[in-house]
Amino acid sequence: MSYLQLQGIEKFFGEHRAIKGIDLSIQQGEFVVFVGPSGCGKSTLLRLIAGLEHIDGGKLSLQERDITHLPSSQRDLAMVFQSYALYPHMSVFENMSFALKLAKEDPAIIKDKVERAAKILNLSSYLQRTPKDLSGGQRQRVAIGRAIVRAPKVFLFDEPLSNLDAALRGQTRVEIAKLHRDLGATTIYVTHDQVEAMTLADRVVVLRDGQIEQVGTPLELYDRPANQFVAQFIGTPQMNVVPFAQLPAVVQQQAPAAAVGGSMGLRPEAVLLRPHGQGAVAGRVELVEALGAETLVYVSTTEGATLVARQSERTALLAGSTVALDVATEQAHWFDTSGRVVRHTAATAPSATVA
Repeated sequence: MSYLQLQGIEKFFGEHRAIKGIDLSIQQGEFVVFVGPSGCGKSTLLRLIAGLEHIDGGKLSLQERDITHLPSSQRDLAMVFQSYALYPHMSVFENMSFALKLAKEDPAIIKDKVERAAKILNLSSYLQRTPKDLSGGQRQRVAIGRAIVRAPKVFLFDEPLSNLDAALRGQTRVEIAKLHRDLGATTIYVTHDQVEAMTLADRVVVLRDGQIEQVGTPLELYDRPANQFVAQFIGTPQMNVVPFAQLPAVVQQQAPAAAVGGSMGLRPEAVLLRPHGQGAVAGRVELVEALGAETLVYVSTTEGATLVARQSERTALLAGSTVALDVATEQAHWFDTSGRVVRHTAATAPSATVA
């Protein structure tokens, strides 16, 4: 039996149907991440779960209790927002304890809960400071601590790292993962950053236009995307998708019948650089991104396609260099004209197979 159950959840803004009949089951202790492009409905769906927006259709259940139309305060959920939403005139202790004080909790119990949460979040020495005396990462931890002291059944995070710089995002992401593990909490996390989704989630929910495109573990979505949209949304850099007409004839001959006129998808690690004249596809280097641990090489082919090759070796290639490519077609994903997958192939390490 699922812990949190969404059945046919709908939301309208005027005539616009923003959420289109979402069905989803979330298990106790799971870390579920909602991802998708701007406007896909991921934050709206989270707000519907939180009770911050009215559900216009369907049913929401928590531990088999119908909470569809309960006010937010009665749902036993806690939300952490993108903006820290801290009271600037209150200390860290006062911010973290505010909801408990409103609930008229015993002061001794409040003190114990806040101190335990502060210890978990490494905030013990900051309890008497005000938000203006904290860094962005510390403020976000205070917001998380405010949720922890309530001991909710489900934690809801709405893009909590968006206001942090790159270094703090990485550090705080690790802290959130550790916190989830230590608390054994059920967590729903909204982000536009698919790297966060891949590194944090037990399961990822990919949304587009108010509907679920696919649900699965991060590697299931990476290795076996349901369609071209998911294939290109999950993975950095995104999957190479080449229209059928821009594939070399020898590759076109390997396409399943349903993919004729569609496209072929290849992860960057399945595109293999070769010296000029020694590969199946001729090309010209457009850009080299030397990232240290890996190198990304962008190559335009004579057929008009642009492919990104990922390799662990460093390279002396420069923009304008002529090269050749082999593509590991045994790792290809074939899509029909509507973008649906018609054939997956094995997710294996790239080989020197020549297409």
